[in-house]
Amino acid sequence: MIVFAAIVLLIALAAGFAATALVMRMHSIRSRTIGALLVTAALPLVAMVASGLIMFESEHDLVVMAIVVGTTLVALGAAILLLRGIVAPIDALNDTAHEIAAGDLSARADLTGVAETDELADSFNRMAEYVESLFDARRQLVAWASHDLRTPLTAMQAMLEAIEDQVSTPEEYLPEMRGQVERLSQLVDDLFELATIDAAALSLEYDEVRVGDLISSCVHGFEGQARAGGIELTTEVSDPEAVISCAPDKIERVMMNLLTNALRHTPSDGAVAVSATSAGDDGILVRISDSGSGLADDEADQVFERFFRGDSARDSSRGAGLGLAIAKGLVEAHGGEIHAENRPEGGASFSFTLPREAA
Repeated sequence: MIVFAAIVLLIALAAGFAATALVMRMHSIRSRTIGALLVTAALPLVAMVASGLIMFESEHDLVVMAIVVGTTLVALGAAILLLRGIVAPIDALNDTAHEIAAGDLSARADLTGVAETDELADSFNRMAEYVESLFDARRQLVAWASHDLRTPLTAMQAMLEAIEDQVSTPEEYLPEMRGQVERLSQLVDDLFELATIDAAALSLEYDEVRVGDLISSCVHGFEGQARAGGIELTTEVSDPEAVISCAPDKIERVMMNLLTNALRHTPSDGAVAVSATSAGDDGILVRISDSGSGLADDEADQVFERFFRGDSARDSSRGAGLGLAIAKGLVEAHGGEIHAENRPEGGASFSFTLPREAA
């Protein structure tokens, strides 16, 4: 009897290993799960039936085998039903993925109450929301860019028609047309830089620079504009000899955009202050403050969005609304952060941090 049991056990083990190898060659979770259920249910059943056929001595043994076979088949049916409950959420998630691939970016996977599939569905939904926001941003970018490109082109077309109709002379419109071309060129450059930032293809050539020299170089280029507008422009650097590692041309671009914004919103007899202080052992804090009208209550979180223009800067002559978005991208590319807030004494304050070492 012991020898017979050992033989049956060895045969069952060999059959089990062979069946498992076949199941693992299947290419879907559904097939593998069904295969695993069949192997689990079939091996004991086959072993018991084989034993019974060899050893049965009475009809009672046949009744016992019939009960075992029936019970096993019921268990197998219940397992298949449970399998459908496991696979159904995956099928639903797959259907949602197909809907998004077909263009319905608002499609979301439903939660079913199963912990593992709900966790997967939640991650999938967050990914879908991010993708939808990217597409919305792209549509908005195209719409705003089309508007801002069309405005100077329309103006130049009107001036050319006036010259062709001999209503005006070329000399009369030449300065204005040159200004519109420069505006178009600046907008195209800004769009290209934004695209480079978004694609993470920004090239940063780091160099060791002194904070005092960097700030002075940036501010010096705006002294004439500030003087012409009757605006007091001051600079305060706590440690001019401090050295940071950055891409000087990109940080100068950040400073240029922030100073342009500050001077634009500061009235005559106002003031713009630039300061640079230590932000601990890891970096410096640069702040540009103005005495203008400040930010509206909901603008502090929106000013760095591309093409955003506050109520006081709606007219197209104020710029395309890309400067602060570019500044944010350049600062974050260095591993820093940028913020905007209102000053208690009036006006707005824009600040950004830069690490001392390259990000």
